[in-house]
Amino acid sequence: MLGKPQWFQRRKYAGWGIYPKTYQGWLYLFVLIAGLILIQLIHWPGNNTAVILMLVWAGIFVIDTIDIMIRMPRDERDRIHEAMAERNALWVMIAVLVFGIAYRTAQNLVNGKIYIDPIIIIALFAGLAAKAVTNIYLDKKD
Repeated sequence: MLGKPQWFQRRKYAGWGIYPKTYQGWLYLFVLIAGLILIQLIHWPGNNTAVILMLVWAGIFVIDTIDIMIRMPRDERDRIHEAMAERNALWVMIAVLVFGIAYRTAQNLVNGKIYIDPIIIIALFAGLAAKAVTNIYLDKKD
């Protein structure tokens, strides 16, 4: 779309996504962030104009970032390393969610009430469903 994969490289150690490696990438990032700031600084007619423009600008930014990430070349070693890192990150997130449920349940039992945030439960079951669907798909693909 707007950015080119040659301007960026994958984040390996500090989260997900990409970061600039050339001056064009830094310029691209600056223009997108400056656009977000400019939308907030200008006085727009109507109450929701700035919000709508921010959502559209941020949507373009997210879609273009995903497009750049998809078009970036990767070899088999990169794919394996990324899969292992994603797997390990997932296990840590699951452990934290399970610990959070256990802590909140114990805290609620001490206070005499029972409430568990449904979003945490939904997140765990959504992850379980994603894993099951992926395994079914990969089994049928082979």
